[in-house]
Amino acid sequence: MDGEGAAPQPTYSQLLKDIRTGQVRELELSPRQREVRVQFKDGRQARVAMFSNEQQVLRTAELAGVPLSVRDDRADAATASLVSNGLLVLLLLAGLALLLRRSAQVANRALGFGSSKPRLQAEGSVPVRFEDVAGIAEAKEELQEVVAFLKAPERYTAIGARIPKGVLLVGPPGTGKTLLARAIAGEAGVPFFSMAASEFVEMFVGVGASRVRDLFRKAKAKAPCIIFIDEIDAVGRQRGAGIGGGNDEREQTLNQLLTEMDGFAENSGVILLAATNRPDVLDAALMRPGRFDRRITVDLPDRRGREAILSVHARTRPLGEGVSLSDWASRTPGFSGADLANLLNEAAILTARRQQTSIDEQALNDALERITMGLAVAALQDSAKKRLIAYHEVGHALLTTLVPHADRLDKVTLLPRAGGVGGFARTMPDEEVLDSGLISKAYLQARLVVAMGGRAAELVVFGPNEVTQGASGDLDLVARIGREMVTRYGFSPLGPLALEAEGPEVFLGRDWLRSQPHYSEETAQRIDTQVRLLARQALDQAIALLTPRRALMDALVERLIAEETLEGDTFRSLVEADERRRIASGSAGEPSAEPDVKAAQVGV
Repeated sequence: MDGEGAAPQPTYSQLLKDIRTGQVRELELSPRQREVRVQFKDGRQARVAMFSNEQQVLRTAELAGVPLSVRDDRADAATASLVSNGLLVLLLLAGLALLLRRSAQVANRALGFGSSKPRLQAEGSVPVRFEDVAGIAEAKEELQEVVAFLKAPERYTAIGARIPKGVLLVGPPGTGKTLLARAIAGEAGVPFFSMAASEFVEMFVGVGASRVRDLFRKAKAKAPCIIFIDEIDAVGRQRGAGIGGGNDEREQTLNQLLTEMDGFAENSGVILLAATNRPDVLDAALMRPGRFDRRITVDLPDRRGREAILSVHARTRPLGEGVSLSDWASRTPGFSGADLANLLNEAAILTARRQQTSIDEQALNDALERITMGLAVAALQDSAKKRLIAYHEVGHALLTTLVPHADRLDKVTLLPRAGGVGGFARTMPDEEVLDSGLISKAYLQARLVVAMGGRAAELVVFGPNEVTQGASGDLDLVARIGREMVTRYGFSPLGPLALEAEGPEVFLGRDWLRSQPHYSEETAQRIDTQVRLLARQALDQAIALLTPRRALMDALVERLIAEETLEGDTFRSLVEADERRRIASGSAGEPSAEPDVKAAQVGV
C-alpha cells in the first residue's frame, strides 16, 4: 500500500484494460528498470512493473492508439558507472597515500632510534643554587670546586691540574643527590645535559650504545659542559654477573660508556656527573679513577644539617611563633632531606585543611605521626582490647625510662593508625649514636629489653595463657638484632667472629650460587642457641623490672586510657615520682604501693 490518501497503483491487467478503454494518455517504457510509466487522462500517474520482453503492452497501446515512448537508460548507466569507478580510484589513492605516510614515519623513527634525547638546560633556566642545598656541606663543597674549575680553568691548569672526568654521587634515597645536580646546573654557567640511565637501554641490541655515542657527540660540540645521568646503576651494573651471560644490550651500553669516558678518543671539557644509591652493584671498570675520579658520599644529615634543611623549606611556609626548628631537628633523627620536605608539606596541608594561617606545633606533630605511623582512624572504645593494648604500650614506655642506654621516650598513645596499629610508644634514637655510627653492646641490649616490654607486660598482668600475637613485630626485631649481635658484631660467647656479612640483595642471579652459609651446621646451631639466649635474657629482665611496678603500670594504664596520649615528659614525671616514693619507703625490690599520680601531675 502507498501512503495514506494516495491512489492505488494499477495492476498489469488493469493497465491493459485502461489502455483499451481509452483512459491512458501516454506511456513511457523503461526496459532497464523493467517498468512502464503511465500518464492518465485525468492527470494521474503510475508505474507498473513488467517483464523485459513483454509485448502485450506494446500491441495493446498500438491498437488503442496510445502514444508509447522508450526511455534510453544507457546514458544514466554510464554516468553511474563512471562515478562509482571514480570513487573507487580515489579510495585506492587515499589508502596508498596513508600507507606511504606511515612508512615514512616508521623510517624516520628507525633513523632516529639510536639518537639520544637529553634535556639541555639553558644557562639561567634552573633556579636552584648551592644556597638552596643544606645539610650536606661536605658534598656541596667538593662540587663547588668542580664548578669553580669550569668557571676559571686557567687557575687549575696553570699548576698541571686537570678537570675531573667523572663525579659519582652516592647516598641513600632522598638525601639530595639530584638536588645537588640541579644546583650545579644553576651555578656552573655551562651547558648541562641530563638523562636517566634507563633511557639508554632498549629491547634492541646496539641502541643503548648508539645513544651513548650520540650523547657524548652532542656534549663535545658544546664543551665545556656537564652530563648528568641519574640512577646510573641501571646501565652500570657488573658485567658477567647474570645467569646465561647477562643482558647483551645493557653490557654493550656500559662498554660504550666506559669508552666514551676514558677511551682512545679524547673528551676533554666534558664532565660526567652521575647519581646512584646502589654503588655495590656498579662495575669495577666504571668506578676506577680516570672515569669517576671523585666519589662523593651524600649521607643522611645530622642535627645541624636537618635544622638547615628545615630552614630552607620553611622560607616559603608561615611558621607559628612557638615552632622551634632546632627542636624539630632533634625530633627527626634519621630523616633525609626528602623526609623533612615531606614533613613540612604535610603540615602545610593540614594547616590549610584546618583553615589556619600558620603552621603550629600540633600540625607538625600530626604530620610526623602521619608519615611515620600512617593515617589516624577512629579511636578504640573502652573495651578489653583497648586495655590490653594500653598495657602492651605502657610496658614498652615504662622500660624506656627504667633501662639505662635506652632511647628517649617521645610519646605513648592509644590512637590507632591505618594498617592495624592499635597504639604505639615512639622513641627518639640517641643523636650521638646516630652521628658517630658506633653502636655499643649496652645500647643493643637495651633495645632488646624495651622491645620485649609489650610481651613482658602481658605476662605480668594477664599470665602466660592470655598473651596475644601483638608482640609479633617486636619478636621479629629482637630476632634480627640478636642475630646481628652474634654473627656480625661478636657480642656473644662465640667470640669476635664475623660469621655473616651484611646481607646483599640478590641481583642478576649471581648470589643464587652462594646461598649456603660459610660455617658448619654445628656453628649454626650454636648461633641459634645464642640468639634464643639473648631473647630469653631480655624477656626475663623486662619481667623483673615490671613485676614490682604492677601498681604503677595500672595507674599509667588508667591515665593513658583516660587521655589516650601521654607525652614523654609527662610519662617520665609519673615514673620518677613513683621511683622516688619507692626509694623513700625503702622498698626498691618490693612492689610499690599505689603511686601518687596526682602529685606527679603537678607542674606537668
